[in-house]
Amino acid sequence: MNTVLAELTDDGRGALSYRGSRYLLVRPETLAALQQAVEAALGGRAAACLVAGGRAGGGSALRALEGSPEQLVERLLKMGGEIGWGAFALERLAPRELVVTGENSPIARAYGGAAGPVCHLTRGVLERLAELAFAGPAVVTETACAATGAPLCRFEARPA
Repeated sequence: MNTVLAELTDDGRGALSYRGSRYLLVRPETLAALQQAVEAALGGRAAACLVAGGRAGGGSALRALEGSPEQLVERLLKMGGEIGWGAFALERLAPRELVVTGENSPIARAYGGAAGPVCHLTRGVLERLAELAFAGPAVVTETACAATGAPLCRFEARPA
């Protein structure tokens, strides 16, 4: 059962909310086009901007969830799938390592073929999640991306 959809509310005035947090349905093609435009304007600095956006959204999502770090990891990964970001799986969670895989990334699919990883928004969300899991700053690296032809996207987090 998709618990996010079951708890999604429509205020009748154009706002969708989940547990008090506002959500917006956006086509992946819109995000991919925005990302490509930012990359054209900023080059290599674009990824950091997109990660910052993911961190902000991930922080907001995590405030709506409760539980231990392990439970938060499980809940956020499940929620990601329920809101259409792909099918996430926890590969490993240890005191100094968090590894997550994602299949069917809408961002990678909409972006098209790429020479390197493109799931910067997802990386930012997972960076906020890793900071909670590690109780301190973290860095996430996308080590495989479907946009480069990999079978899935893979993210490795370590304390900063």
